[in-house]
Amino acid sequence: MKTKLIWTFAAALPLAACVETGDTSMPEQGRPAVGSEYDLSSFEGARAGQAEMGIMALGYERVRSQGLTSWYFNRSTGACARITTADGRYSDVTMLPAEDC
Repeated sequence: MKTKLIWTFAAALPLAACVETGDTSMPEQGRPAVGSEYDLSSFEGARAGQAEMGIMALGYERVRSQGLTSWYFNRSTGACARITTADGRYSDVTMLPAEDC
């Protein structure tokens, strides 16, 4: 079983290397690629107080708030995120174009 699993992984490795070339962390309109280090959507469901430190560590700063929704902007990448809090957790995290911040 282990031999088959290793062989399957080794066979798939060359295909994975051919899928994408170039830097896809910041595609058009200042929106980071899903799963990139600047994509904040993985913070959805996190406790707001603790997650804010992580967001700031990624270079984001809160630029405005309206009720339970805040907009965060990363000046070095131009990425923008709208984060809504409910019951002490980030209930919605949406990456937006830079001009929305």
